[in-house]
Amino acid sequence: MIFVDHTHLGRRVTGLERITIELFSADSLAPLRLHPITASGTLGLILAQQFTVPARLLAAPGSILLAPGFPPSLPASLFGARVVPYVHDCFLLTRPQDLSRKAALYMAPAFRRAVRTLPWFLVNSRSTATELRAFCRADARITLYRPVVRDVFAIGAEAAARAAATRRVERGGRLDLVALGTIEPRKNLLAAAAIVEALRSRHGWDARLNIVGRPGWGGEVERLRGRPGVVLHGYRDAEGLRELLTAAHLFISTSHDEGLGLPLVEAQYAGLQVVAPDKPVFREVLGTSGEFVDTADAADAADRIDRLMTRPDVFLAAAAAAMGNVERWNADARGDREALIERLRPWGEL
Repeated sequence: MIFVDHTHLGRRVTGLERITIELFSADSLAPLRLHPITASGTLGLILAQQFTVPARLLAAPGSILLAPGFPPSLPASLFGARVVPYVHDCFLLTRPQDLSRKAALYMAPAFRRAVRTLPWFLVNSRSTATELRAFCRADARITLYRPVVRDVFAIGAEAAARAAATRRVERGGRLDLVALGTIEPRKNLLAAAAIVEALRSRHGWDARLNIVGRPGWGGEVERLRGRPGVVLHGYRDAEGLRELLTAAHLFISTSHDEGLGLPLVEAQYAGLQVVAPDKPVFREVLGTSGEFVDTADAADAADRIDRLMTRPDVFLAAAAAAMGNVERWNADARGDREALIERLRPWGEL
């Protein structure tokens, strides 16, 4: 029997919830039989993770638990090899300064215990696997389970090709960059704002940073508001995002780090050039299709973007590279899924 911790679902849908729905639902792991454990509200989540999940494992000795969202609770971790977390990244251990109070008090201790004691983990990237290896047991097994990237904004191949063919820039004209994600310190959006400001002051572009995402903790919205060229769109539905992406010239990420950075590949369905930090995870996700910059050096990053925008046929070349990268990534992800189903089959057929 395979239990899946779905206790964190039913709230707002962020990256954590979306990955759980797409990778750990009955359809995603068919033909395996999954048994979701659900909860309602924050108190229900805590009670289910602390009591319901361990009770279900205790009552079914031949079962295992997949924990794709929150780290398995301290009581759940006592079941050892029968608990398999899905690790999105290790920032709960590596970046304590970027944690909200709730994450620091509730999630970080559970994650620390799980990482140090459990023998099997699923991860979303090779970069996460490398990072996790520094904290886990020497004999721990780490299995890649990367998500297939869908056209979540329903852009469509024809619309993407049309947008790539009609994008135009002239030095000193409008230059639209899009950034996506919850506005919090870990996303480092102040660096993106500094790059846009340098594009405006050093190169004369009418550059705009279109930030799409809900306000998070840490006061980042207040720091961004009023910066030259920054436009805060708040939450946008798929249609609103589709309009922004097809009208944009670049997609930019300046996160301090990510376990995966899935929106970067999703944005490539719009045929967009992606600008990202020069770090292993972004090179893994984007391959040769990305433009990699030092986010701490806004002037140099702006210079690189300026040179990029003056290349002949920059948008057609970017669109071809983007779709090639999507195909590369998805082929690897489909292989991960098939391998994991075979690994889980002894429990899924009980």
